[in-house]
Amino acid sequence: MNPMLQNALPAVLLLAVMVGIALALKWARGRIPGLPGVPAGGAAKGPSLQLLTSLPLGPQQRVITVQVDDGQTRTCLVLGVAAGSITPLHSLPMPAAPAPQADAGATAPGGFAARLAQLTARKDAHGPQ
Repeated sequence: MNPMLQNALPAVLLLAVMVGIALALKWARGRIPGLPGVPAGGAAKGPSLQLLTSLPLGPQQRVITVQVDDGQTRTCLVLGVAAGSITPLHSLPMPAAPAPQADAGATAPGGFAARLAQLTARKDAHGPQ
């Protein structure tokens, strides 16, 4: 046998074994429950997450609020996010979704629009100065 082939054959066999192991792991990842990145059984799904707000505090720090779950069990989490860590700062239950109002333009008495109307009415009553 050629001496060059004798030296290259173990390296080629090792490379083929490594590629075979990688393909076997990729195949198994989609079929074995409990491996990272694979939902257990497909039916058990975790709670839904929705990012509500994000406030940057520095180049690598921020405070975020996240809504966890839907329906009656909604929870708002306030999290501190830094490079390599997430720290829970506060947790509170979310209120029930508000009922749709008949007139979206109407505001509650004492709201911003009512106060603005009061101030502009006073200014108009005093006349130009």
